Amino acid sequence: MEIYRTVLASFINPEHKLCLLAKKINWENLEKEFAPLYAKVGRPAIPVRTIVGLLLLKQIYDLGDETVMDRYIDSPYFQHFCGEIYFLYYYPSDSSDFVHFRKRIGDEGMKVIFKQSINLFGKENVRREVKEVRVDTTVQEKNITFPTDRKLIEKVIGHCRRIAGEEGIKLKRTYGREIKKIKCQFRFARKPKNMKKLKKAQTRLHGIAWKIYHDLISQLNPIPMIFIKEFDVLYRVLTQKREDSNKVYCVHKPEILCISKGKKHKPYEFGNKSSFAYTRGSGIIVGAMAVEGNAYDGHTLKPQLDQVKEFTGGKIKKAIVDRGYKVKGGIKGVDIVMPKALKRESYYLKKKREE
Repeated sequence: MEIYRTVLASFINPEHKLCLLAKKINWENLEKEFAPLYAKVGRPAIPVRTIVGLLLLKQIYDLGDETVMDRYIDSPYFQHFCGEIYFLYYYPSDSSDFVHFRKRIGDEGMKVIFKQSINLFGKENVRREVKEVRVDTTVQEKNITFPTDRKLIEKVIGHCRRIAGEEGIKLKRTYGREIKKIKCQFRFARKPKNMKKLKKAQTRLHGIAWKIYHDLISQLNPIPMIFIKEFDVLYRVLTQKREDSNKVYCVHKPEILCISKGKKHKPYEFGNKSSFAYTRGSGIIVGAMAVEGNAYDGHTLKPQLDQVKEFTGGKIKKAIVDRGYKVKGGIKGVDIVMPKALKRESYYLKKKREE
């Protein structure tokens, strides 16, 4: 009964930052934008404010799909932000609903949410600020183990065994005992005297993976549609060489790239490149986009500035970038500012600095 339920407004602080932020967001506009994506019949969907509010809280507090749900149960301010009137003691949805919602709204839906976050600072204020913007790219690292040839081959064997189990196929040999013995030889891989054994063990492991792969293919013929992409990735792992450019670094996320941004403490990063634009004065993020592949930074500048104009409606006069953004011919109407090239240190000065 509702008379025995706890009303959130009776014990929360109305001056809390989440309460103030909830008042500024135009929730009705978001519901109108996403209304065509929902059916009018069938099981009632999760309210738009609830799912969008949880997505915003995820980004604000840097939480995952599961952890934001746990915080939602603990925090009355999270629940108030998502439009609840009474305090809930249960999850409003499953964490997998985030994936379904993101797929449903697509890129255009995420743009609507992003525009709403920009408008919180006031449209006129943003248009004034956007005259001077800073643009930079970064690598969004994925949560994967450092890729090595041995780890990838072991993943291939694991995936083949899983598919065989799901399809009820009995492999001619699983090589379980032999693989265990081979793994033992990798324990002391860094010792120079074990290099010959290590190379021999790696070659044998690669051969075992090929045999299991071919055995599974021959018994599955024809390959079911649901496994075609997976088999394509496994084949790429087995055939790739050390010098190849378009390598697979993760079996379950083959789109991951190896990107070097010139960092001394981290020469290589595994993930995907993204571009961001923010105002010079207040630091308001007015543009964010995923970059396809490992594109040159200078080629991403114009698309990024076009996106900022689309989101804010303002005119950009100055773009401040680093030395990686060398654009031939420049961009019409935009003054591109970058630092001057550093002077090379003499041998004497370099030695003195190192001391």
